[in-house]
Amino acid sequence: MAEWIGIGRRARRCYGFDEVALVPGMLTINPNEVDTSWSIADKKFKVPILAAAMDGVVDVQFSIAMGKLGGIAVLNLDGIQTRYENPSEVLEQIAKASPDEATNLVQSVYLKPVKDKLISQRIQEIKAAKVPAVVSCIPQNAKKFSLIAEEAGCDIFIVQSTVAAVKHVSSEYKVLEIERLCKESKIPIILGNCVTYEMAYELMEIGASGLLVGVGPGAACTTRGVLGIGVPQITATVDTAAARDHFFKKKGKYIPMITDGGMRIGGEICKAFAAGADAVMVGSAFAKAKEAPGRGYHWGMATSNINLPRGTRVHVGTTGSVKEILFGPAKVDDGSQNLMGALQTSMGSLGASNIKEMHDVEVIIAPSIQTEGKVFQVGQRVGMGK
Repeated sequence: MAEWIGIGRRARRCYGFDEVALVPGMLTINPNEVDTSWSIADKKFKVPILAAAMDGVVDVQFSIAMGKLGGIAVLNLDGIQTRYENPSEVLEQIAKASPDEATNLVQSVYLKPVKDKLISQRIQEIKAAKVPAVVSCIPQNAKKFSLIAEEAGCDIFIVQSTVAAVKHVSSEYKVLEIERLCKESKIPIILGNCVTYEMAYELMEIGASGLLVGVGPGAACTTRGVLGIGVPQITATVDTAAARDHFFKKKGKYIPMITDGGMRIGGEICKAFAAGADAVMVGSAFAKAKEAPGRGYHWGMATSNINLPRGTRVHVGTTGSVKEILFGPAKVDDGSQNLMGALQTSMGSLGASNIKEMHDVEVIIAPSIQTEGKVFQVGQRVGMGK
């Protein structure tokens, strides 16, 4: 599989969403009769699309709106919602900042410490609406925050970093005992992010209930440019899904893979499931919602890093409600709304009655799939030409 890139050095060819396409089989199904549900631990959700733990995407009200539609929106415990009693004022400042001011402003507002009482308060506000409370934080805060979250009634806890690893070396700070955290937690722990078979398997072995897959593909993330690391999402999903299947055969325990980032439109979400995802996590698509706290802006989780920002603020606009983005009716022609309708229609056209059957559809390498016959769309910047 590898190609020579120089003397004595080979590199493997990997693939992203724009380079592949899905092939219809011998059967089609009524899209209204396919099953899009997915499960993690003993919890089942009808919507396999999660809203990312980003401050321009998810706050308490967005979590509630998403939960009432059958999905999950992940609240960032390291973010503005847990640092400020009135986060709306800060979000307004970020939205009004000029492009030159945005990064410095984001860095400054994240210097205020997280308040333990706000972690409990935000989770309780979500639970009061009788929807799932799912939260995320970085490894350095996971031990402390997970206990607070558990006590407040949190349903799922996510430990999320740029690159997840079971073994971490540091002499500057105490390293999270991630295996111990998974074993002692009373609620499911999702770990991320990973992109390789080996790391996915090792994270499952230490007790992860689910994994986030993807390094640097997000619309507001600059990790790939700043650090030069990452694996295109189709290959990353295929490789980690292979680890999931091997782990299931060996241990009898099925751990879901959640492809995280890089998906803007329905077709890319469908391709992620065909590559082996059990669910997907998206940010920019939901940042466009009327309910999103970013006011039409979206910024990467590491934008606030005081020394080396690995994200930026991008303007995505506001196109519709979270219900329209998930279930339609779509008011735009680029596939960024009615994501569930797109998934159901794709599954029906491919003959996949459920998400696991999507894992078996034929995937082809097709670099012309985005441009073939689309000259007018490209020239007029409509539909797939945007």
